Amino acid sequence: MLEIIMVLFTIYTFLKLYISVMQIGYISQEKNGEAVLMSQEKYLIAGTYAIKKERLGMISTLVDYAMFVWWVTVGFAWLTNVLETDNSVIEAVVFLFGFIAVGFVIGLPFELYQTFKLDKEYGFTKTTSKLYVVDQIKSTVMFLIFGGAIFYALAWIVVNVGSWWLWGFALLFSVAVLINVIYPTIIAPIFNKFTPLEEGELKTDIESMMNGVGLKSDGVFVLDASKRDSRLNAYFGGLGKSKRVVLFDTLMEKLSNKELLAVLGHELGHFSHGDIWKNIGMMGVLLFSSFFILGNLPDTLFTEMSVAKTAGVEIAMMMLLLPLLSFVFTPILSAVSRHNEYAADEFGSELGGKENLVSALMKLVEENKAFPKSHPLFAFFYYTHPPVLERLKELGYDAHAVNEGLKKEGIFTFFDDK
Repeated sequence: MLEIIMVLFTIYTFLKLYISVMQIGYISQEKNGEAVLMSQEKYLIAGTYAIKKERLGMISTLVDYAMFVWWVTVGFAWLTNVLETDNSVIEAVVFLFGFIAVGFVIGLPFELYQTFKLDKEYGFTKTTSKLYVVDQIKSTVMFLIFGGAIFYALAWIVVNVGSWWLWGFALLFSVAVLINVIYPTIIAPIFNKFTPLEEGELKTDIESMMNGVGLKSDGVFVLDASKRDSRLNAYFGGLGKSKRVVLFDTLMEKLSNKELLAVLGHELGHFSHGDIWKNIGMMGVLLFSSFFILGNLPDTLFTEMSVAKTAGVEIAMMMLLLPLLSFVFTPILSAVSRHNEYAADEFGSELGGKENLVSALMKLVEENKAFPKSHPLFAFFYYTHPPVLERLKELGYDAHAVNEGLKKEGIFTFFDDK
């Protein structure tokens, strides 16, 4: 059984690497061609950044593969001996914390390089060393408290309940729904400051749009994203009374009021179409499938790994194999998400004006240095949002015609001067 799992994980790893190679080759060729939706200089920069980021991802994938092989051959046995674990609930929690800690240490250099080298080089991150450390401390404390509680509950179920995978699924699915409820009002404010949008014409127009689609929310808030990142974004989050509309301050700075309303119209499209509930439903299917398959691994697998089938090892093995199973679902989840984005674009164009949404999308591409083209295979697997050129096409705009119009109006020069 162990050999089969290792073969499957090897295939999964090389598929990921192959997709990355295709993406890098495609962008390497395209970035030297005629620029689309941005100046020639920024087009080249966006392509170069995308390539560097993908190469870093490939190295990370290879390290993940090496860690997987290490865990299933000697790692689990080593950690079991070091911690002297048995099949008690407390020992399982300790084992899982050890498993997570090893993964964190191995992955930390990649996160630091991404944040302080790559993103800093291309002007994305504004995170300071102090802020990064504070964020890590907050995240660690939250994980120790809430993650420890979840690990304890899950381990207790594994040790004491028959068909534990079913009850384990019910536990984690309930936790996931709860996180959606409390994230906007309890979790997110731990890391960012949320300021209610000032009274004025923009707030009045937003509230009018929200009332028009029947959205009752906790309010419209501006998030101080600029202290960490320069990229533009907005989102609609929460469930029940915790629903709120969040605008990044970077978005407020770069977009006009009409463009902001078009972007909000897109987000309200997700609300109107029930996309949050659809996403929760898809997550539930993936989670149920994962627990059903990975929660019924044969005893022989653990024997081959030279470890006892304890609660800690069972849960850790599930966590180790989850990326493999998720990869199978990824194209389906991405396709559904892209469909929802098209529908939200249509909704947003009707609420906020098609021209305003198109203008906002182009500014998002420009300011976020998002390379507007992608290899079809990469987009098929990973793009939860359609490529911007396809979004413009669905909105009835020819990207090359828009490109020529932008050049004539000097908009690229305007952006470059900022």
